[in-house]
Amino acid sequence: MRQYELTVIFPLEEDQHKAGREQVLTDLAAHGVEIEKTDELGDRDLAYPIKKKTRGRYVLFTCKIDPTKLVHLDRSFKLNTNLLKYLFVKVEE
Repeated sequence: MRQYELTVIFPLEEDQHKAGREQVLTDLAAHGVEIEKTDELGDRDLAYPIKKKTRGRYVLFTCKIDPTKLVHLDRSFKLNTNLLKYLFVKVEE
């Protein structure tokens, strides 16, 4: 298992944020991901509009993921309509 940082941008609407976050946590747990740390980075302006939104709520997850599971997680996140964007970054040791 490798260490990754997962940055997720949720819409500002509370119901979409809650539903999106619950779905992300469910998907991560279903694929055996160990979440080490969760940081709420707050509401920020987006560099460009995404799905007609100009602001988003950022959350940073530090976790350990089996690299073979990234494809499945990517597919799950693409189907989640309560996410604006997400990014996996491998942490160098």
